[in-house]
Amino acid sequence: MIKNYVLDTNVLIHDPNAIHSFEDNNLIIPLPVIEEIDKLKGRPGEIGMSARHVARELDDLRKNGKLFKGIRINGGGTLRVEVIEDFKEMPRFLSDKVMDDWILFYTMEIIRKSPDIKTILVSKDINMRIKADALGIEAQDYLKDKTDEMALFKGYIEINGDPQNFDPVKNKVMENEFVKFDSKIFKFKNGKLIPISVDQNTNVWGIHPLNFEQSMALDLLLDPDLDLVTLMGIAGTGKTLLSIAAALEMVTNAKIYKKITVTRPVIPMGKDIGFLPGSAEEKMKPWLEPIRDNLEFLFDNAGKSISKIDSLNFLQVEALSYTRGRTIPHQFIIVDESQNLTPHEVKTIITRAGVGTKIVLTGDISQIDSPYLDAFSNGLSYVTAKFANQKIAGHLTLSIGVRSDLSTLASEIL
Repeated sequence: MIKNYVLDTNVLIHDPNAIHSFEDNNLIIPLPVIEEIDKLKGRPGEIGMSARHVARELDDLRKNGKLFKGIRINGGGTLRVEVIEDFKEMPRFLSDKVMDDWILFYTMEIIRKSPDIKTILVSKDINMRIKADALGIEAQDYLKDKTDEMALFKGYIEINGDPQNFDPVKNKVMENEFVKFDSKIFKFKNGKLIPISVDQNTNVWGIHPLNFEQSMALDLLLDPDLDLVTLMGIAGTGKTLLSIAAALEMVTNAKIYKKITVTRPVIPMGKDIGFLPGSAEEKMKPWLEPIRDNLEFLFDNAGKSISKIDSLNFLQVEALSYTRGRTIPHQFIIVDESQNLTPHEVKTIITRAGVGTKIVLTGDISQIDSPYLDAFSNGLSYVTAKFANQKIAGHLTLSIGVRSDLSTLASEIL
């Protein structure tokens, strides 16, 4: 049955190609959404780029007809921009000064004009969906890139028995997944169980794995056959520290990669970055400081000086937005806090990888700062699920905290 899907602005910013994701249904964009896209197109970073992408896409569609009448799009559906021509006044329970209320009002008018067609408001904004429900409007999240909870996996399974009798089909083990038999750990690679190369005596840039999870994580990070590694875990499990240590080892000692790039998204937990004084570099410092803390610990631990870190030509610590538009070959790239990226943003990063580049995504999907992402719609979860069972990718979820007893307990009970 054909449905009407009304798109909120945040859906188009989250996925600029969202208009091609609704099959043969009617896709409706309220005129206030176009107004918001216009205001956002001048913003720096991914938001502005997504807004400009949407504007260009809609402009291209104008070549095929009139947007207000409806234009046929991929999948057999139609897209139209809804304009209320007989507007008199906003209902008393809505405000004409709030853009979300305008979008709700438009949705109500679409329902009134098409009572026989099921109309659904699609929004990434939880409060928008709550307000819609209070008004009797059916609302849902944008589901195209939302990961099924069952698609997320730990990256290892624990088996009681003998490795000689292990049946990979019966146990549904995936490529590059670990299998733990009591104290023995194997990686399932190319159809075989292979003992992992890292144990708690292994020295990687002055540090040793403190538990079996860290041993498995380092095995993935040091495996040159894996071009993509995703590490999830609560705060204090060592995701970032292990990643940077492995990167330093692979660049300075093994010399498999030529350069290290460590970066993270800018998701302020308060004022936007533009509010902060100083140059772009000075504004970025608070977000990059945790990476430098890990670097300082590793250099000190290895008996090396970090005082001249900015002059090291093999190491680059930078804002994530600076990597866009580049082709990056022969690098070990670490994207920290990647749970705060959208699937579209992660795709943009991974497609930058050139020949001989390894990308490591780390993050904690229980600590998401973006208002429009959750544990199953963020870029880290999306990539983990999509690359499951791929020969060039590996994943591990770490759960054993090593930072301190307080840190581990706080992650569990707070």
